[in-house]
Amino acid sequence: MKTNYIFVTGGVVSSLGKGIISASIGKLLQARGYKVTIQKFDPYINIDPGTLNPYEHGECYVTEDGFETDLDLGHYERFTGIRTTRNNSITTGRIYKTVIDRERHGDYLGKTIQVVPHITDEIKRRMLGEGSFDFVITEVGGTIGDIESAPFMEAIRQLRWELGPQAVCVHLTYVPYLKAADELKTKPTQHSVKELQGMGIQPDILVLRTERHLDDALRMKVASFCNVDLECVVQSEDMPSIYEVPVSMQKQGLDAAIMRKIGIPVGETPAMKPWHDFLDKQRNAKREVHIGLVGKYDLQDAYKSIRESLNLACIYNDVKARLHFVNSEEITYQNVSDKLDGMAGVVICPGFGQRGIEGKIIAAEYLRTNDIPTFGICLGMQMMVIEFARNVLGYEDANSREMDAQTPHNVIDIMEEQKSITQLGGTMRLGAYECELREGSKAYEAYGHEAMVRERHRHRYEFNNSYKEEYEAKGMKCVGINPAANLVEIVEMPEKRWYIGTQFHPEYSSTVLHPHPLFLNFIKVCVE
Repeated sequence: MKTNYIFVTGGVVSSLGKGIISASIGKLLQARGYKVTIQKFDPYINIDPGTLNPYEHGECYVTEDGFETDLDLGHYERFTGIRTTRNNSITTGRIYKTVIDRERHGDYLGKTIQVVPHITDEIKRRMLGEGSFDFVITEVGGTIGDIESAPFMEAIRQLRWELGPQAVCVHLTYVPYLKAADELKTKPTQHSVKELQGMGIQPDILVLRTERHLDDALRMKVASFCNVDLECVVQSEDMPSIYEVPVSMQKQGLDAAIMRKIGIPVGETPAMKPWHDFLDKQRNAKREVHIGLVGKYDLQDAYKSIRESLNLACIYNDVKARLHFVNSEEITYQNVSDKLDGMAGVVICPGFGQRGIEGKIIAAEYLRTNDIPTFGICLGMQMMVIEFARNVLGYEDANSREMDAQTPHNVIDIMEEQKSITQLGGTMRLGAYECELREGSKAYEAYGHEAMVRERHRHRYEFNNSYKEEYEAKGMKCVGINPAANLVEIVEMPEKRWYIGTQFHPEYSSTVLHPHPLFLNFIKVCVE
């Protein structure tokens, strides 16, 4: 079978959920037995989202091969179980950098470098992808009409012409409801499609994002005004959960419509039993469990993968997650009990920089001394280590060299043996590394007695091994070690109900059908 290409674009407004639709299409085609990959093309000029403020762009997701990407890749992985790489996330910045580097190298033999054909050719090359897949799904960020996305639209126009029926365009638009008129309005969708047609692209399938159910008459109107078959006008209503979207799309025949457009026999509709079992569990969970998130970014998308990992772990433990964000900048010794009491468990969130860290340290002390289940991730784990040094080992001035370059007790630091290695990738440890687990530890039990696991990292500073013996002697055990560099990956306090910190980010590898074992175990203890 030749590779087929599905292009997902968006109109009217941003944040319509193109990532969820792309992931849903991937899931439905996978369920039919096809080999699928999904890629995101972002029109901004940054090389990657690694330096972007979470307030502007949400969390930065990290692939196994150590590339910092858009949070939509998290949706792709959670829905499909695909392991993405740097090839699944492309920005305008990377496209231009590649072309400019080639020009400087003399590869264009002195030709004038232009958006068409040089930039568009590079976009096409990356859109066609590498490897053998039945379907490559390409989501283009932003909205039709943005200046930044014009070269991507031109590349799609050319590819549709070159690939013929092997290429399908799915266009996502918004149908607003006007309360005063008590009417749903299709005009924004018509304008969006007209704009797309003006760029030489006729959408094959329209997905209409809506807060209200659309009747057949409205769908028929959209179909006739936009030159799209009625069966190819699909609605994406607000759902109780994003994980209901693939099922809704399947009921409306989105995957079948794509296959008919390409000319593939549709066949039977897959049962997707494991997915439906998961949704049944989600619907049947009645009891709530309250989990605190101690961090400094007060918005949904900043800790997207952590929130989703907690939600998934709760569903598999037959409870509903009730997540409470607690701003670490506002935590003091006086109010910490007010802010954290009533939580069945608390996650101390990752992050970078000085802001809000003292609040995380106060929270860690309160949680440790009151034996409340605690999960520290990356910087969260480092704050648990610093708190322990200050209040148990007696080093009141203990800190991380990231926060205080002069601290005499640098329990967190860039290790000497690591400095030579990490210069290769800036000074960050990015991507998947091995972690050897100590037999009999809580982490070892949580992982189902696996001796060696691989987890993804995004950090610069490490646990300082010079203090290891002191920590072990006083009750904080270093139970996960990276065998290649002897760096500490997991700390835990065995006498506590659940007090575990990981230097890595387990949330990046938690999926709908395979939730992460540490999150599952953490919630299990919280529920008990």
